[in-house]
Amino acid sequence: MGNRYFEVLERASSFLEKQGIEGYNILFVFLERKGWTKTDWLLHLKEEVLPEDEQQIAEDLKKLTENYPPHYLLGYSDFYDHRFLVNEHTLIPRPETEELVDRCLKENLNKPLTVVDVGTGTGVIGISLKLARPNWHVTAIDISEEALKIAEQNAKCLDAPIAFIHGDGLKPIGDTKIDILISNPPYISNAEWDLMDESVRTFEPKTALFAKNDGLAIYQQLAEEAKDRLNPNGKIYLEIGFQQGESVKQLFQQAFPNKQIQIAQDLSGNDRMVIISSKEEEG
Repeated sequence: MGNRYFEVLERASSFLEKQGIEGYNILFVFLERKGWTKTDWLLHLKEEVLPEDEQQIAEDLKKLTENYPPHYLLGYSDFYDHRFLVNEHTLIPRPETEELVDRCLKENLNKPLTVVDVGTGTGVIGISLKLARPNWHVTAIDISEEALKIAEQNAKCLDAPIAFIHGDGLKPIGDTKIDILISNPPYISNAEWDLMDESVRTFEPKTALFAKNDGLAIYQQLAEEAKDRLNPNGKIYLEIGFQQGESVKQLFQQAFPNKQIQIAQDLSGNDRMVIISSKEEEG
C-alpha cells in the first residue's frame, strides 16, 4: 500500500517545523485546495494519497519552505465572510482588520453616508462595508495601481459598487466632505524590520507595510488632510500598530481638538484602533 494522506502531510509539516516555519500551513493549503472541511479530513486521512495530490503537496511544500505565504499560493484569502483575491501586490488581510470593519458597522447605521477607505489594498475594508451597508457611498483609494486592479476585481466578483481612485491619501477626492474616513495604512517603522516574519519581509509589498517617522507618517498626513474634509459629525476609524496608540491619539487630538479620540483594543488585548468621533455622540 502507498502513502496515506496523514503520513504525507505529517512528514511535510514536520519538515516545515524543522525549518522554523509554521507546520500547519501545508495542511491548511491542502484542505483549501481540496475544498475539504475538517470533517472531510477525518474521513479521508487514512486513504491512499492520489499521485496528483502528492505532487501538489510537494510543490506547495517547496514554496512554503521558501517562506512563500500560504494565501499567495492559493490566490485568495477569506475576510469578513467573503473571499478576496490576493497576490504579491496586496497585503494579506489580517483578522485585526475585521475588528476595525466590525466596529465601524456596529457604530453606524445603513443611512446614506459618504465613506472613504484610504490604502484599500485588496479592497477588503471598503467592499465589506459596502456589502453590509448598501446605502453608503464608498470610495476606495490606493497609491498602488497594481493593488487597485485586484481590489476592482474583488468588487466585481462580490458585486460591490464602489468608486476606486488611484492616488495618495485624501488628495484625490478634492474638497469632497466625508462622513467616515477608514484606513489601515502602512504603519510599521523601519526599526521593526527585524521583528517581522520572514514571509512578510520577503513577499508582502513594502509600500503597504512601512511608513516613515517611526511608522506615523501616513497618520500625520491623514490628520492634516481630514481637517477640511470631515463633516462636523464625521468619524475616523484607523488601524494602528500596537505601540502607536498614544502617538496617533495625540496627532488627531491636535487636528481635531473638539473630537473624542479613543484607543481601542483588539481581541488579543493589544491597542489596535484609534476612533475619532463627536463628543456629543459619546455623551
